[in-house]
Amino acid sequence: MAKTMIFILLAAWLTSIAGCQTQHKVESVHRIEVAPMHITIDVNIKVDKALDDFFKDIDKAEEKIQPSTP
Repeated sequence: MAKTMIFILLAAWLTSIAGCQTQHKVESVHRIEVAPMHITIDVNIKVDKALDDFFKDIDKAEEKIQPSTP
């Protein structure tokens, strides 16, 4: 039991010594450059709606005109 306790204390002591001798170096910080983004989005909703409205008028006109059946 005494050998186990000495081994644990020795391991803890070696760990604490090893932990104290570490060195951390921070290299120069690199600047991050954020370039502007240009995004082009084609939106054809107005044209599509205008065409729907245009053809809706034509479709209504065709419904009013009924072909004459002999």
